[in-house]
Amino acid sequence: MAAKTPTPKARALGVALRKARESRDVGVRELARQIGDDAGALSRYEKGERALKPEKASQILGALGINGSEYQAIMALTHDTEGPLWVAVSLPEQQHQADALLEFEDKASRIILVGASLIPGLLQTRNYTEAIMKSNDDVPSSEIRTRVAVRLGRQTVLGRAKPVVLDALMGEGVLDQLIGTSAGMIEQLNWLLEIGERENVSIRVMPKMGGWHPGLEGMFDLIESELMPVVQLDTRRSSLFLHEEQDVDSYRRAVEQASRVAMSPADSAGLIAEHIKRWESK
Repeated sequence: MAAKTPTPKARALGVALRKARESRDVGVRELARQIGDDAGALSRYEKGERALKPEKASQILGALGINGSEYQAIMALTHDTEGPLWVAVSLPEQQHQADALLEFEDKASRIILVGASLIPGLLQTRNYTEAIMKSNDDVPSSEIRTRVAVRLGRQTVLGRAKPVVLDALMGEGVLDQLIGTSAGMIEQLNWLLEIGERENVSIRVMPKMGGWHPGLEGMFDLIESELMPVVQLDTRRSSLFLHEEQDVDSYRRAVEQASRVAMSPADSAGLIAEHIKRWESK
């Protein structure tokens, strides 16, 4: 019988345990000795490859001296790790989900971004990202710098030695939606033209007159990763991971539908250049 593929939540639990161990400067072998387990099993826990019961997680955290809110946040991940979806509502769990997203993007071979409302995070400039964060009342001012740094840090997957293939399908409306200042929009659109010239990046615009497409239902990321294919979605108060085959296939079909509406990369670049001129004339 084939082993179960680790779910995104199981992987996030493993990442949280690994980071907790490393923050205490404790090696895998040393921690395994303390909890009476072998290093190989502990390594599999940290990769999400082995089922981890709450009792074992509690033992690991206790050996590391972790308590309080950090303990509670990690223990919350031990529940329903085999569920068909992972909805993160609380801030601590959303942070763990963000860590899992970084893992999936780091191991990704291809990322497809679809949406009609905003330029995707992997293509945003610092000024564009800051403008979003500063306008969002739910983002504390003390966290803006860190959140911006994290979002921009994710973009390293586009320029690494073996860069991820990125396909971005964005609505035409993002080109004339003011986020921040006119100067910031000019900078952002110029960046789209520049990064769109890379061999591993394809930017296609879904025109306003193109009719209905799945991107109008909301933004989503389809990540084809060596870990497993996943779909990531954000709402106002929560974020969501989907990993079951039927769900991922549904979003693959959504990508195909959006692609039929989208302009070619060359025509999209021409439209972006036109919008840059409009911003410059304002």
